[in-house]
Amino acid sequence: MKAEIIAVGTELLLGQVVNTNATFLSEELADLGIEVYYHTVVGDNPKRLEQLLVEADGRSELIVLCGGLGPTDDDLTKDTVAEHIHRSLVQDEQALTRLHEFFKFSKNKMTENNLRQTLMIEGGIAVQNPTGLAVGTLITENETTYLLLPGPPNELNPMFKQNARPLLEDLFPQAEQLISRVLRFYGIGESQLVTELKELIDSQTNPTIAPYAKPNEVTLRLTAKIADELTGQQLLDDLEAKVMNKVGEYFYGYGDDNSLVKVTVDELKKSGKTITAAESLTAGLFQSTLGDIPGVSEIFQGGFVTYSIGTKERFLGIDPALLEKEGTVSEACAIAMAEQARKVAEADLAVSFTGVAGPDELEGQPAGTVWIGLAQKGQPTIAVLQQFNRDRKYIRQSAVMKGLDLVRRAVVKKN
Repeated sequence: MKAEIIAVGTELLLGQVVNTNATFLSEELADLGIEVYYHTVVGDNPKRLEQLLVEADGRSELIVLCGGLGPTDDDLTKDTVAEHIHRSLVQDEQALTRLHEFFKFSKNKMTENNLRQTLMIEGGIAVQNPTGLAVGTLITENETTYLLLPGPPNELNPMFKQNARPLLEDLFPQAEQLISRVLRFYGIGESQLVTELKELIDSQTNPTIAPYAKPNEVTLRLTAKIADELTGQQLLDDLEAKVMNKVGEYFYGYGDDNSLVKVTVDELKKSGKTITAAESLTAGLFQSTLGDIPGVSEIFQGGFVTYSIGTKERFLGIDPALLEKEGTVSEACAIAMAEQARKVAEADLAVSFTGVAGPDELEGQPAGTVWIGLAQKGQPTIAVLQQFNRDRKYIRQSAVMKGLDLVRRAVVKKN
């Protein structure tokens, strides 16, 4: 079947908000065997939205609209679609109850316009919103099905997965379905990955391989079109084995929602090893990244931000003669920072970062020069030199990713 996605919101046209909903919905619909043929963005203008709906009716069996379900005067998606299919708007009692409970709990005054969020299209199925207040609608009229969802991704994503997707599965059962598996890689660029897998990509039929470049990593989505789950998983297993044979050394985990930091923390927990860090150019970014993972306190008790020579001496007890002789942007400094951090924090591992975030040079070293140290209990301390390019933010983020990968590989090797 043919589907299209219409994102409603002037802020999208102005570039103030990135339309991540279209990407998410396309992947979800593909998993259901529903092919998306068109993506469109339209402003908060009922006349232009109506014109677009007329076009969409003639070419798509499923029209998914996201945005314009809120309480303000420019949230007119429900009104426009209802008028388009000659239906009224009615209040959904479950959404109304949730609205009153929300304002009672928050102790904020509820303004009258919030009631707009509890309206749905008459004759449709209410799609409840587990993380927000705006109820959605699924309704079929004249052989065209309309699905109305809110705009904020933190509402749309769980709302689709929990409530809209099961409705679509029942409404549009497919003889064949698409199943996917996402493989994540660090330490190899997209161009190199594609080159290494060229033979597999050129000969792909079913399943298929789709590479995606992300900041500091690359993912591969393996997708199989199948009639039964068991056959599909076997197809994906066979293709994954071929991929791993070529680029397995760069693989670190599975899944859209996974990350290098999550995998690293999980491996540390599994091994029972604790970690600390001493950061100069990253200024606490590595430790902040660890802190994004729930339960990280099991393996991370704290660390050090030693941005200046003085704090390297005072906080870590590094010999000032070493810093004067070798400089702070040096292998010796990275090793000393890692060793002293591990010693002071009494941790099993310590990672250190020192270098030049830019934009100017430091100690005669160009921006992007980074030394990363790794100290381990019972192992020789190492330091690796990295040369990152681009801007200051990217250099710091790249350093953190490399540090995570060093830790992950060290822990996995021990396990």
